[in-house]
Amino acid sequence: MAEREDTPFDFPCAFPLKIMGQAGDALTRAATGIVRRHAPDFDAATVETRVSSGGKYMSLTCTITATSKAQLDALYRELSAHPAVKIVL
Repeated sequence: MAEREDTPFDFPCAFPLKIMGQAGDALTRAATGIVRRHAPDFDAATVETRVSSGGKYMSLTCTITATSKAQLDALYRELSAHPAVKIVL
């Protein structure tokens, strides 16, 4: 019998990540590269982008097929550690 992970999610599931930082290609390249490393089936063409009203910041919404809590934990750790990323939700 498989051990149940301590999470409210039933894996695999669609999981949206909201990644925020300074507006620009650097954030987009960094975030999509990290997401693709942890979720190889992620399609960067599906990224939803919003720029703040002042144009200084942007948010990216990347929806992946999450397969485990460990995958999500590693993804959040790597995204949060990148200097281009300010917030990950």
